[in-house]
Amino acid sequence: MSVRELVVLGTASQVPTRHRNHNGYLLRWDGEGILFDPGEGTQRQMLRAGVAAHDLNRICVTHFHGDHSLGLAGVIQRINLDRVPHEITAHYPRSGKRFFDRLRYATAYRETVGLTEVPVDRDGDLATTPGYTLQAHRLSHPVESYGYRLVEPDGRRMLPERLAAHGIAGPDVGRLQREGTLDGVSLADVSEVRAGQRFAFVMDTRLCDGVHALAEGCDLLVIESTFLDEDTDLAVEHGHLTAGQAAAVAVGAGVRHLVLTHFSQRYHDPAQFERQARAAGFQGELTVARDLLRVPVPKRS
Repeated sequence: MSVRELVVLGTASQVPTRHRNHNGYLLRWDGEGILFDPGEGTQRQMLRAGVAAHDLNRICVTHFHGDHSLGLAGVIQRINLDRVPHEITAHYPRSGKRFFDRLRYATAYRETVGLTEVPVDRDGDLATTPGYTLQAHRLSHPVESYGYRLVEPDGRRMLPERLAAHGIAGPDVGRLQREGTLDGVSLADVSEVRAGQRFAFVMDTRLCDGVHALAEGCDLLVIESTFLDEDTDLAVEHGHLTAGQAAAVAVGAGVRHLVLTHFSQRYHDPAQFERQARAAGFQGELTVARDLLRVPVPKRS
C-alpha cells in the first residue's frame, strides 16, 4: 500500500534545544524517501523515528547554513555503511558545492553506494519520475537558498453515471482506462481530471516570488516560521518568515494542510504560532511541528 507522509525529524532553528533537534524532514512518497535539510543529529533522529538509510532515495538541501546541512556527513556515511542497494541523488545549491564536498568527505570511510549529485542553479524541474516531478525555486536568504516542490501528474476520475449512460461496465472500464477509447467512447467522455497531489518545502527565506510559486495549490506545505509577528523586523533582517506571513502565503495559495516549523529558541509557547497563523486567516488543517511527528499528505478524492 502506498504511503505519503512527512516524518518530522527536527524543528529548531540555528541551535537545538532540549525539546527540538536541528532540522530534518523525510517525505515518504509511495516507495521513495526524500530527506530534506539534514541538520546535526539527523542520523540519531532517523533511528528514533524508525527511518532507515535504505528508505532514502533523494537528499534535498535548501542552503548551507549548519542547522540545515551539518547532518549530511553522518547520513552519507550511514548510507554507505548500510550498503544501500540503490543509487541516491543529492540536490543542493550549486554555489555551495564546496560545502557539500567537505561534508561528503568529512572523514575517512569506504564508499559503497552510488551518490549522484544534481546541483541547483535555476528555477525549474530537477527530476521527473512516474510518481512526481521535483521542482526548485530560488528563495531570499543571506546565502543562496532554494525551496523544493513535488507535483504528482494529474489523473482521471471515472464518473459512474457517464459510464452507465454509455453502457460501459466491468472489465471494459479497465480496458477504456488503458486504451483511451472503447467503441467510439473516449476516456474524456466518461471521466474528469483529478489533480495530482502537491507538496512543498520552504525553508529560510523572506517573502519573495519563490515562496508563492512553491506554495501554490499545495496539499501539504512545510514552511519556516522562525519568528512571531511582533518580531517582523528581525525576520526581514535575517531572511526569515513570521507565523503570520507563512499563514498568509498559505491562504493566498489555497494550501490544504499547513505545517509550521523552524522555530527560534527565543519562544517557549508553540501555541503562539498557531494563534498567529489563525489570526492571519488560515482556516485549513494546521500543524505546529514537533520532533518525531508524522503528518499524512491529505488525500484527494
